[in-house]
Amino acid sequence: MFSRLQCILVLAVGLVLAAPPAMAQQAEQEIVDKARVALGHLRSDPDHPTLNNALSRAKAVLIIPSMLKAGFILGGEGGSGVLLGRGADGGWSAPAFYTMASGSVGLQIGAQDAEVIFIVMTDKGLKQMIQSQFKLGADASMAVGPKGTGVEASTTLAMGADIYAFSRARGAYAGGSFEGSFIKAREEWNKNYYGETVSVEDIVLHNKASNPGAGALQQALAAR
Repeated sequence: MFSRLQCILVLAVGLVLAAPPAMAQQAEQEIVDKARVALGHLRSDPDHPTLNNALSRAKAVLIIPSMLKAGFILGGEGGSGVLLGRGADGGWSAPAFYTMASGSVGLQIGAQDAEVIFIVMTDKGLKQMIQSQFKLGADASMAVGPKGTGVEASTTLAMGADIYAFSRARGAYAGGSFEGSFIKAREEWNKNYYGETVSVEDIVLHNKASNPGAGALQQALAAR
């Protein structure tokens, strides 16, 4: 015979297994919602006057709403985000989930939380981005979006990098860069969010997945 405690445990496990989609989607939807907020912050940041121009010509964007970085000689950073592609009609795909991480050794100290957007400008950059894993600066050329206005900012975006990175930091951190960071698709999160196994390529390039929770982010990207 089951004890009362055993019955409670069995019931609790049963309830969890009976309703995984809503629970599973909560974390993913939070990333999508935070990505929309981060996009708004970055687009309106006076330090990045070239961002909107780059975004208007983008093939895709990867938005990481919270990139945590910390270090003292040995450093590391990481965060989760979403990749969306622009279709031939100018509309944006549903989001595919990614994670980014890196470690470094050198002169660095402090801690920082940053909102980051990687704007993919070329087919080569997009091809590399939709792989299950790739390394920034190695598999596709990357440049950091310039801060401020003037000739330097315009020239930097005209140099033809595959991907441009813009960030809005909260906190103080000296040293480090995005070069050498690994970006990897979170296939289990994609499955949770769409309720089925679907590849990044099908999500971003072929629009074979949808979730109404992503509508606000898609509209925010489409807005001028």
